[in-house]
Amino acid sequence: MSDDQLPAQDRLALFALMAAAREVTNAELKQFAGVELTGAPRRRLNELKLVDTRKDGRSFRHVLTDRGWRRCQDELAAPRPPRAGSYGGVLFALLDGLRRYTERSGPRLGEIFQPDVEAMIRGAYRALADADAAPVRLSALRARLTDVEDKAVDAELTRMADLPGVHLREEANQQLLTDDDRRAALRLGGLDRHNLQIEAQRIEAP
Repeated sequence: MSDDQLPAQDRLALFALMAAAREVTNAELKQFAGVELTGAPRRRLNELKLVDTRKDGRSFRHVLTDRGWRRCQDELAAPRPPRAGSYGGVLFALLDGLRRYTERSGPRLGEIFQPDVEAMIRGAYRALADADAAPVRLSALRARLTDVEDKAVDAELTRMADLPGVHLREEANQQLLTDDDRRAALRLGGLDRHNLQIEAQRIEAP
């Protein structure tokens, strides 16, 4: 099958990876966009070099290649396929609006779609914290966010520090700190912050 004859399922996977803008597992892709990339679609997109896939334990991790990003740009101008239905019609209308915006204003899709670093930080925190608002070392957090640049993590943590229920605190007992802890610290308000604490979000009853 040629690159210009992709089935609808393959196209949806490309758009989902474009929106994620980072390497994701099938479980993350399913939670994020309601699709998975398995079997024939995965092999097809790998063979066409539109998606890179690697095995990580028992999971597959997928990310768009440069060619995949270009393919998504081309897909913005694709006509609505037959029997697309109302959801498909709205999707292709939105894609056409995005096409007009990129052609008029000039940004590339990779500049528009960026990883949701806050969601990644919160997810890594939940995986590491053993209780609500438990302190988690920034060194351990960064170790789970190796696909995000440190400066992007720093910028997002600095922004999140002003959010309700988010606390960046200095380690009271400095003797407990390792070299990794010191290197991973975030300088904020004149202090090196070593621990992140996030309170569980509570929804008040109406």
